[in-house]
Amino acid sequence: MAGTGRRDRPGIVRYVGAEVIGIPVAGPANKGKAMRRGALALAVLAGVCCAGGNGQADEFGRWLAEFRAEAAGKGISPATLDAALAGLRPLEKVLNRDRKQPEVKLTFETYSNRLLKPVNIEGGRAMMAEHAGLLRRVSDRYGVQPRFIVAIWGIETRYGAIRGSTEVVPALATLAFDRRRSRFFRAQLLDALRMVDRGYIELADMKGSWAGAMGHPQFIPSSYLAFAQDFDGDGRRDIWNNLGDVFASIANYLRQHDWSDARTWGRGVQVPKTVRQAYDSMAAGKAKGCRALRQATKAKSLAEWQVAGLRRLSGAGLPAVTLDARLLMPDGADGRAFLVYRNYEGLLRYNCSNLYALTVGLLSDAVGERR
Repeated sequence: MAGTGRRDRPGIVRYVGAEVIGIPVAGPANKGKAMRRGALALAVLAGVCCAGGNGQADEFGRWLAEFRAEAAGKGISPATLDAALAGLRPLEKVLNRDRKQPEVKLTFETYSNRLLKPVNIEGGRAMMAEHAGLLRRVSDRYGVQPRFIVAIWGIETRYGAIRGSTEVVPALATLAFDRRRSRFFRAQLLDALRMVDRGYIELADMKGSWAGAMGHPQFIPSSYLAFAQDFDGDGRRDIWNNLGDVFASIANYLRQHDWSDARTWGRGVQVPKTVRQAYDSMAAGKAKGCRALRQATKAKSLAEWQVAGLRRLSGAGLPAVTLDARLLMPDGADGRAFLVYRNYEGLLRYNCSNLYALTVGLLSDAVGERR
């Protein structure tokens, strides 16, 4: 899910049906509090959804009236507010999905094996071939290699096959009414209404995941407004049906996060025992941007990593280029190791999870020619 560079915790993922997203879940220290809040919110929503006219329904009604006033004050037209909010009721299934997902810390091996299946790799190669001309034109304009566009497309929606069918406005209203992440989803709901008000999408067609991610690239509303593109110049930024707009929007997202088509994302490496033993002490700690970067080391030049004994998986020396890289072992010092470059941080901005970003990188290597 293309987000806004939120500083989420590394290694924590949540399953949303066929989707895998990087929104953090409650940790041991606050799990009990989160569960109590969740139980209360579910109880309130149960009353709103199923026992109309009572105090709980009134609470949502008061919230909705206040939100409508705010949206009107921010320029949303009465016609859009009437169409989107009249008779709106929260979706209990949305809060159930948000609350009742299993809290799991997956290993990289488990996560990547679930997504890097032969059918997904072959599907990506087929899409690369089928849309080669369009992908090249997008790549030339935005400076992002086609294989990365296709890899993100494949991880997000299985090349457009699984895009979600939940009505986005009621889903976002449900999550905005819930106090746990109200500020974030309230902003997304306002942006969703702006999209409708500006004619970017018909309300009836605005469908996506239960968390408001939409279309082939799974953009949340704020990402759509900031990064979606009209590649063919037809006056619409159609990330639901127009693959030119889809590919350009993914590419633009990466370009706006400092992507360079002169470099790749990183590579798997062999790491000597001495470096593995020192890995935990080498972690970057506090880092700007996505919190997943804290799991990696500080950046060093490839020449420095070469001196430290790191080698390509084949055993050959590291590339003799002037390039900084971070060492990342997502499953700890005994697991697989990667050197990740500046482009990797662009993948983390799409989804702040090392498991996600590494898997996108590996899928890109598998579906397209690596240079």
